[in-house]
Amino acid sequence: MVKRIFFLFLILLSQSFGTNKNIIRDKIGEVLSKLPSTTNSAILIYNPLTKDTIFQLHHSLSVIPASNTKLFTTAIALSILGGNYPLSTKILTDDKNIKDGIINGNLYIKGYGNSTFTSEDLEKMVIELKRMGIRKILGNIIGDDSYFDEIYTRSDWITDDTQQLKLPPISALVIDRNSRLEQRRIKYKRRGLVRYRVKEVYSQIKNPPLYIANLLRDKLAEEGIKVNKSAIKGITPSGCVVLVESKILLKDLVKRINKRSDNFLAECLFKTIGAVATGKQGNSFYSTQTILKFLKDNGIYSEGTSIVDGSGLSRYDKVTVGAICGLLEKMYFDMKNFDDFYNSLSIAGIDGTLRHRMRGSSAENDFHGKTGTLNGVSSLSGYLKTASGDDLVISMIFDFSSGGTLLHREVENEIIEILTKTE
Repeated sequence: MVKRIFFLFLILLSQSFGTNKNIIRDKIGEVLSKLPSTTNSAILIYNPLTKDTIFQLHHSLSVIPASNTKLFTTAIALSILGGNYPLSTKILTDDKNIKDGIINGNLYIKGYGNSTFTSEDLEKMVIELKRMGIRKILGNIIGDDSYFDEIYTRSDWITDDTQQLKLPPISALVIDRNSRLEQRRIKYKRRGLVRYRVKEVYSQIKNPPLYIANLLRDKLAEEGIKVNKSAIKGITPSGCVVLVESKILLKDLVKRINKRSDNFLAECLFKTIGAVATGKQGNSFYSTQTILKFLKDNGIYSEGTSIVDGSGLSRYDKVTVGAICGLLEKMYFDMKNFDDFYNSLSIAGIDGTLRHRMRGSSAENDFHGKTGTLNGVSSLSGYLKTASGDDLVISMIFDFSSGGTLLHREVENEIIEILTKTE
């Protein structure tokens, strides 16, 4: 009886929305007519409960998704690992007895994809070591980032890519986003005289494990813990004891990634996916294969989909709006992980990259989504709650050579607002 009532409810919903479908299509068509004729548009709007397609245009066209790529990175990470999965940085030792306050061996600091680890976190760990009574370390301080491969730069795994934004090294062991603030003397001329001024600039850490090992050694010394040997880069042997750990839960990380569209954090998570899924050293190949396998295993349309990074900075990323909506639909019915995924998305007019968009409109607070922007590309995908209470999954990608980003964003906003008003 309950199933029959639910079935009749879905029929009524479908009929209610169906009576307005032609009106919606006409209105969206009017909005799209504002775009230059050279714009390639791909749109799919779908009701996951009734299986009703509200609007589609070139839904199988393979296009550059820009930061909508992060939807694949974060959704698949949550599906594989779960929101409570810890991404950690650990300090370990090969000395099995530290009750005497002396580590008769080495101290290791190993990263497991904790891309949010900071100098302040490191200081807390050192203070904890001191509280544990550790006074002396007879061996080396060893930095270990072997959880990922040593291909730190995207240009080394995405050859011939034209993207210009240079990210800090993508490594398993991270501190302060693998950047440090430095003071540099800048020479300039004023009234014919050469002058100098000091300017603070961020520079990239070229060798994260060695840098962090040295930093750990310095902080140990500051706390009065003597280190007999050097800071080096190396591998943590099996059987080591974990002394202290700093971590972030995956559900908190994906929120930072999606709301802020954080490229660095997304790339680190991308390699984590490959490491966990294969049980091997994380690299871009394993990550790509894991994502494509997930799409295939879950029956998500994947033809024309090519994911080469975790952030969407690469123009070699290609997807269809059909694949994005399939992914959003999969997460919509994932009772275990949907809340963490949904809460990671920006809210129209409220926060993240959508905080200034659709503010004061009928869509404010009712659309949760992910933006994407590259030169000549604008994308927007997510979930919408309509005035009638329907949930819609939406994906729009525009590839353009004229008209500018602002115009294409305005069109995206208008389409969302048309849908929110549907009774």
